[in-house]
Amino acid sequence: MSQTILITIDVEDWFQVENFKKCIPFSSWPDCELRVEKNVHKLLDLFDSINTPPASRLTPNGSIEATFFVLGWIAQRLPHLVREIQARGHEVASHGYDHVLCREQSAEDIKNDLSKSKKLLEDITGRPVYGYRAPGFSISRDILSLVEEAGYLYDSSFNSFKLNKRYGQIELKPNHGNGILHKISESFYEIPVSNVRIGGKVVPWGGGGYFRLFPLKLFKQGVQSILKKQGAYLFYMHPWEIDPDQPHVKAAPFFYRLRHYTNMGSTFSKLSAFLEGFKNYQYQTCHQYLINS
Repeated sequence: MSQTILITIDVEDWFQVENFKKCIPFSSWPDCELRVEKNVHKLLDLFDSINTPPASRLTPNGSIEATFFVLGWIAQRLPHLVREIQARGHEVASHGYDHVLCREQSAEDIKNDLSKSKKLLEDITGRPVYGYRAPGFSISRDILSLVEEAGYLYDSSFNSFKLNKRYGQIELKPNHGNGILHKISESFYEIPVSNVRIGGKVVPWGGGGYFRLFPLKLFKQGVQSILKKQGAYLFYMHPWEIDPDQPHVKAAPFFYRLRHYTNMGSTFSKLSAFLEGFKNYQYQTCHQYLINS
């Protein structure tokens, strides 16, 4: 199989991030400026502009196809944006409804969230929603079971970097050389975020703030190493990461503000250079990767 890159976008807005939860409560979200739409369009236009070689294409359009994990709260207010994502050839998947960490919810609340967000997205797109990503990567083995019970085909919430306490941890069985896809049951799979191991330690290499922090040359070397060893690489980011003009939340603790705003002004050009540098690789959505593995 060709070496494959999976681009995933967590569609949430600047005021919905976990680092700002104490400063911007859920009740105030309707009063916040929605900036996600123009940022998503900027990403869609970028993906369309990368002309991948014919030999690496799964479809004739020749541009990058990505998976957009859309927050239900956003989808309900911007259904036309969800339909635009789909119309531009990308996969629409669920990021839950209101970005509450799974470990902060009861099992019943998680079930309701999973079903509500899935039905909402399917009603908007008219197509099945196969994938789910938990807010803050807050997954566990029990939560995976709930995701499967809710009718999803795959989860993409596992991040093996253990130093971030928000990330949930699960043990994955060996996948017998099947890229980065892990079979959980006969009809359910995990597609984890990609990281590297250096000196026996897991170093976060899947994107997000780490993509903004590491020099591009170094980041590309890590991605090439992952592709060589595993045959596939999964990248994630958020639309607000390419928006340096977003409001600054001065009430947030200094460390949270540092994590949120670091190198934001250069993220879009860095992403463009990253995709251009890897345009000879095969790009697939998560669902495409699953059915082609």
